[in-house]
Amino acid sequence: MRVQTMSETAATSTEIDILFWVGCAGSFDARAQRVTKALSALLDHAGISFAILGNEEMCTGDPARRAGNEFIFQMLALQNINTLNMYGVKKIVTACPHCFNTLKNEYPELGGNYEVVHHTQLLLELLGSGKIKVENGTFMGKKITYHDSCYIGRINGIYEVPRLLLEKLDVDLVEMKRCKSNGLCCGAGGAQMFKEDEPGDKRINIERAEEALATNATIVAANCPFCITMITDGMKAKDKQDEVMVMDISEMILQGVKK
Repeated sequence: MRVQTMSETAATSTEIDILFWVGCAGSFDARAQRVTKALSALLDHAGISFAILGNEEMCTGDPARRAGNEFIFQMLALQNINTLNMYGVKKIVTACPHCFNTLKNEYPELGGNYEVVHHTQLLLELLGSGKIKVENGTFMGKKITYHDSCYIGRINGIYEVPRLLLEKLDVDLVEMKRCKSNGLCCGAGGAQMFKEDEPGDKRINIERAEEALATNATIVAANCPFCITMITDGMKAKDKQDEVMVMDISEMILQGVKK
């Protein structure tokens, strides 16, 4: 599978259905790259024509704004908006809730108006339309818990979509003590991913890993590259990385797809 860039589609006047916004983590982090590949494979399998910006994609500016640097946020945002508008982009999908929230809720005030969907929303739509079909049995009966990322959950109120996807896989979903609107941050939100810990008794990702382990689940399902990193690190700190997998929902769907 070869993924086209927007510049290539423009050169050949090729129409695309959707732009895949890869994001910094999905581009450069080795673990998140696997999610990027999984989502690309699913879009390809469903017959969705898509493209990426490639080297023309800048950071959305989310970490800069959360850290208080409004100037850098607006500089990055305006650069991205100019690029997106130049290509006439209408619809965007991203596997990063931070990118999703910024593109959807914060770019409009700077002139960037697009239909933005998180990959869990698009995957549920593709499963509902039959463009993707999953086989029963891949995860059937497996005890799985789901971690609500802050930017999909509390900030955008998307709680049921990821759970409906897991339902399609016939998993035995066991909720953590803190979930949905009462969910606990993985510890990376608000640009915390990029700074040193503040004084305290315990790291937030350790606390979250302990809550996941308390469910006795064998898989922690997530929808955010930062959450996956933080919870995986939490599992390593508890020496449970070989017993409990941390997976993006797109990776789980890809494993269950009917070939």
